[in-house]
Amino acid sequence: MGSKMEELLATKSIFFAVIFILQYILTIESASSISARKPLANNSSGPVLYPPVQLYMHDDHVVVDNGIFSITIASPQGTVTGIEFNGIDNILNDHNGESDRGYWDVNWSDPKNPTDKLDKLIGEHFDVITNYENQVELSFKRYWKISQNGNRVSLNVDKRYVVLRGSSGFYSYGILERFKGWPDVDVYQGRIVFKLQDKLFRYMAVSDERQREMPSFEDRSRGEPLDYPEAVLLTHPSDSLLRGEVDDKYQYSTENKDNRVHGWICSDPPVGFWMITPSNEFRNGGPVKQDLTSHAGPVTLSMFFSTHYAGTDLGMEFRDGEPWKKVFGPVFIYLNSVASAESPTWLWADAKEEMLMQTDRWPYDFLNSSDFPRAHQRGVVSGRLFVRDVALARADSAFIGLAPPGTIGSWQVESKGYQFWTRTDNQGYFEIKNVRPGQYNLYAWVPGYIGDYMHPSIVNVLQGSRIRMGVLVFHPPRNGPTIWEIGVPDRTAAEFYVPEPNPTLMNQLYTSQRTESFRQYGLWDRYTDLYPEQDLVYRVGVSNYETDWFFAHVTRKVGNKTYIPTTWTILFDLENIEPTGNYTIQLALASATAAELHVRINDPRGVFPFFTTGLIGKDNAIARHGIHGLYWLYNINVLHTQLRAGRNVMYLTQTRALGPFRGVMYDYIRLERPPRS
Repeated sequence: MGSKMEELLATKSIFFAVIFILQYILTIESASSISARKPLANNSSGPVLYPPVQLYMHDDHVVVDNGIFSITIASPQGTVTGIEFNGIDNILNDHNGESDRGYWDVNWSDPKNPTDKLDKLIGEHFDVITNYENQVELSFKRYWKISQNGNRVSLNVDKRYVVLRGSSGFYSYGILERFKGWPDVDVYQGRIVFKLQDKLFRYMAVSDERQREMPSFEDRSRGEPLDYPEAVLLTHPSDSLLRGEVDDKYQYSTENKDNRVHGWICSDPPVGFWMITPSNEFRNGGPVKQDLTSHAGPVTLSMFFSTHYAGTDLGMEFRDGEPWKKVFGPVFIYLNSVASAESPTWLWADAKEEMLMQTDRWPYDFLNSSDFPRAHQRGVVSGRLFVRDVALARADSAFIGLAPPGTIGSWQVESKGYQFWTRTDNQGYFEIKNVRPGQYNLYAWVPGYIGDYMHPSIVNVLQGSRIRMGVLVFHPPRNGPTIWEIGVPDRTAAEFYVPEPNPTLMNQLYTSQRTESFRQYGLWDRYTDLYPEQDLVYRVGVSNYETDWFFAHVTRKVGNKTYIPTTWTILFDLENIEPTGNYTIQLALASATAAELHVRINDPRGVFPFFTTGLIGKDNAIARHGIHGLYWLYNINVLHTQLRAGRNVMYLTQTRALGPFRGVMYDYIRLERPPRS
């Protein structure tokens, strides 16, 4: 009897041991599938069922493997040369050189010799920051020397990569630094880039609406270049359905506030590769600054700072030995997969869910750098914002944020510091969380009103502080009651008429998306098609700005290569003229590119314009399919003697006409009568 009982117990022990092993194997195998895509809350303990993170060091590279994926990094260069995941030996394009697969880079120039240069920030020193079973953090540093002046950007560089146990992806962040006394330099762009296997990754997703099968790099190379190198007409693509379409990376740009997750999907095996940016605090230009995402190549990137849609005004100019340090990132490079029988497009839904989880975990508590403050080391700023225009109103859905001290609206051309933005609720309340210690101005702007708000006092955020700003009141610019207005003051030209594209120059993705139709190529030439001889005329009280006001005030094409200035006319009637006081034109521009806008009233041929903006703007939003660039606001005083009872005419002339992309986009125009006591 005893022996039988012992045999039974032994059998049960073997049975449960087998079950445990099978469960362990299944858990590991499912780690790369959506069914187990959220295995770790990114803490230091980690689930015991996931294998430990392993670091393997070789002569010229290191490999980090957590059982879900492995990443190979050239050492000490710090470029990612390989990512193995879900049966794919290398997600990255291994036909490229090792420095051209996954890398950081900056564009810079010497102000004494302003030629654009690219520096891939190749590391020269490798350090293991953390190496234990739940986390590996690696550092690839490069120190600048005076002997390298002119050949390298004058920055110290520390590129970091972090792999956590049970996490289906890795983190990367960088610390760039200058010391006092270093030579002058201009730095225009910084980013992290990954170039994927073009035979595998053909489906790109940037948002719920903007996702599609994409052309390859070879498809573009066989195409016909258009007005600038980024835009190509696909003439012989491998996918015949793409023939006759235009591909241009700027068609997939996104505002910072919406640029949180984008990437690529491979259908066989069904795998996703995603760039997740959980915070905008290190990006430049504020919440509505536009920048690149993913584009044909296949390429995916996170833009940390750039001059896109703003021009060199947003570049970082370091002069007189100015010291500086900033942490960019971390960003999370997320890998996911599904069973082959499931739809690969589900990977996008999972990537969005992961983005929300990563955003909720910000600021991360597992980074090993004193330059990245944890949550308890940061501050909170709160308050309530009202608007007093015609009447006092709650600032509903206002953009409000902290940026380095400056002047009204200076946040939109700020790159060196950190910015922290949120939106007010429908009662005007706001709370700005996780603010790095430092000195800031509080800035705001409210959709539906012109102008910018800036609190007059410096906001000094200390570690762990909670600052209550109380009730704030924004007084938008206004000199008198509104007589008439054109547009909506929202800092974009989106409400105006966006024409149908040239049928031979279309991106099919945007044919059915009216809210995104401004992203079509060549819309600048459609003005000439619609107004071949006479310019736009707008009749206040009769015309509709949604159908009768072209979205961009551009030049007219004459012949094949000649462009001429254009003059738009606004007709309006006044019953009477106020005998005292002055009228006001509130002129808000959503974009300007190498333009000069002249304003005349009732005198189209005057030698001198009544008002001129002067030469303004470098944002290139017209060519890059943006609906706005930088915001410009002009308060124009009009003497009552310059107007008359009855019909009046305002002439708006864009005088600069050296090419198709010179012009402005209007945000809003308002005529105000003199204030009445």
